[in-house]
Amino acid sequence: MKYARLGKTPFVVSKICFGALPMGPLQSNLSISEGKEVIRTALELGINFIDTAQTYGTYPYISAALKGWNQDVVIATKSYAYTREDMARSLEDARKSLDRDKIDIFELHEQESALTIKGHWEAVEYLLEAKAKGMVGAVGISTHAVDAVRAAANIAEIEVIHPLLNMQGLGILDGTLEEMIEVLRLAASKGKGIYGMKAIGGGNLAGQVKEALIWAFNLDIVHSFAVGMKSEAEVRVNVDWLLEQEPSMEDLKKVLFRKKALHIEEWCLGCGKCAKLCPQQALSIVNKKTVVDEKKCLLCGYCARACRDFCIKVI
Repeated sequence: MKYARLGKTPFVVSKICFGALPMGPLQSNLSISEGKEVIRTALELGINFIDTAQTYGTYPYISAALKGWNQDVVIATKSYAYTREDMARSLEDARKSLDRDKIDIFELHEQESALTIKGHWEAVEYLLEAKAKGMVGAVGISTHAVDAVRAAANIAEIEVIHPLLNMQGLGILDGTLEEMIEVLRLAASKGKGIYGMKAIGGGNLAGQVKEALIWAFNLDIVHSFAVGMKSEAEVRVNVDWLLEQEPSMEDLKKVLFRKKALHIEEWCLGCGKCAKLCPQQALSIVNKKTVVDEKKCLLCGYCARACRDFCIKVI
């Protein structure tokens, strides 16, 4: 495995970060035993960095996989909390659910600009106090926006940035790929830890998956790259590509010929809550039912959390 220090943080992490979102209830909804085995495969291949979030519902998988594992694993999680009270609950939920006294990296989820970071500053202050008490290792943000990266680069308290980044710039909310890379270079020069996401554009670059991942792994401004994985074959293939090795044909067949899609169940009532939540404006209501624009959809599954009736799944 290849490793790098995550900016000025104390964490030395694998160049590939295990993205836990796809295995959880927002997407594949694996059983805990199935998910545990996928994560264990990653750990055994040298991956020591796991990315999750409170809304992903994947804490139980991670907790199960880490039971009995005696090597250090860095966990990054995220919360939408913007008050002290809500962030306190989010942190305690993570600590309890993951059975860890300390959460290595805690991020503000989906920040869009300097204004949104400012609006969440009460939550940041709580995380900084928790860090001083040894309950958090580093504070960060996740974002799909150039402006949020630019803002975070200039905020000393934010040590880690988790940006959307892929070779075509798909999903960047407010700029171009070149602009995103430019502000990430600024952030890296200031010692921020940077680990990317959406290398495959939420599935939209599936036809160029090897090229997209190798592009991501070789970026000099990124210390690690979170790749969503839900099968042992995916883990093995991604690690092989990172290490410039040729995956087995058996694993490639399992990975390359699966096309994901956002599925809307027939019982959708068209309430519109999912459409309001989608940052890509990929959802709309037609004839009282949600429909998806596949050209815009990043297959992140975030919209699923807005649906109380579980009508939306990435399958």
